[in-house]
Amino acid sequence: MRIAILGASGRTGGTLLGQALERGHEVVALVRTPAKVTVPAPSRVEVRQADVTVERNFPGLGDVDVAVSAIGIGKGDGPGALVAGARALAAADVRTVWLGALGAGVSSRSGGLIYAGVMRMFVGRELAEKAEADQIALAAGATVFHAPDVTDGPLSPTRRTVPLAELRRPLLPPRISRTTLASLLLDEAEAGRHGAGIVVPLS
Repeated sequence: MRIAILGASGRTGGTLLGQALERGHEVVALVRTPAKVTVPAPSRVEVRQADVTVERNFPGLGDVDVAVSAIGIGKGDGPGALVAGARALAAADVRTVWLGALGAGVSSRSGGLIYAGVMRMFVGRELAEKAEADQIALAAGATVFHAPDVTDGPLSPTRRTVPLAELRRPLLPPRISRTTLASLLLDEAEAGRHGAGIVVPLS
């Protein structure tokens, strides 16, 4: 399978890239600054410069089977980067797995009361943009992952993905390791089991 990874130079994107290669896939790494991406297997990775905030600088994706977005709002990014990314992938007309955040939009209370408070405190104004980007991705048919707080850690043997409607609200703030999250994103990219809708990755 040929998988495009948007944000491949970030921590989650880099983890996705490594795992995709381990699974035998070809990867198209979409990054704003190509020099920042580490390519462990040059023969199976094509790096394309892609700036979602400049429409003419976003490459075509007609040669990939699926795109996985791992972009977030980084330091120095002004408002609108996530929305621009969702629009860019929607315009590319490719099956997409979009990484969003538990606690944004329709999942605002799904992580529990403590988690909702933490999200408002530390994410705050970004929540509205995350929710808007999710809606654009959903309208284009994407599977949207509402991931809880991402941490370092090993691959969880009990990992699973559930539709948001089936999530049981936890008492304590949920977390997931970056390795586990990347694995579940790739599972969905490969199988397309959930289709358009919001799902939650769990450890």
